[in-house]
Amino acid sequence: MKQAKVLTDAELKRVLALCVTMQNGKRNRLMVMLSHYAGMRVGEIASLKWADVLDREMKPKAMFYLKAENTKAKEARQVHLNAKLHKELATYWAQLDRRRKLDRPVIESQKGGPFTPNSMVQAFGRVFDAAGIDDASSHSGRRWFITRLAHSGISPKVIMELAGHKQLATTQRYIDVSDEQKRSAVEVL
Repeated sequence: MKQAKVLTDAELKRVLALCVTMQNGKRNRLMVMLSHYAGMRVGEIASLKWADVLDREMKPKAMFYLKAENTKAKEARQVHLNAKLHKELATYWAQLDRRRKLDRPVIESQKGGPFTPNSMVQAFGRVFDAAGIDDASSHSGRRWFITRLAHSGISPKVIMELAGHKQLATTQRYIDVSDEQKRSAVEVL
């Protein structure tokens, strides 16, 4: 089975810019960012409630927990937000109706309820199709997240924990290597 494409920086930038021009664009942009900048799976994104990510002052938390029932491994795990994702969540929350309830999904379907993981997979597909990116899927963001951390010199153990993997071998399968990286590697000899 072919793995989901890991977007280049230019492709991710294009996708994020395109999102805001689409129907439900701000929602779609946040969905893509949760995938790429937090490494979350579609089922995890679909299950996310505002109460999970906001603190008592209604500001995004720096770290929150995914409940065990919402993760693939059925074990609770931490999600850490970088500054970009923190800002995106705050901006999105601020533009919502102030009567918004904390038990509502962060990413709502067009009908106002939660996405199913399958319907979110389809939403990701529409975004990537609109951007003209072949072979990208809802898993592209997770692979991008893990690949970027690995190529930035982050400890494999840290990446494994951020991804919620139990085995380092699982994490390693997510890491994409480009021809340019291979060429650069042999040049150090």
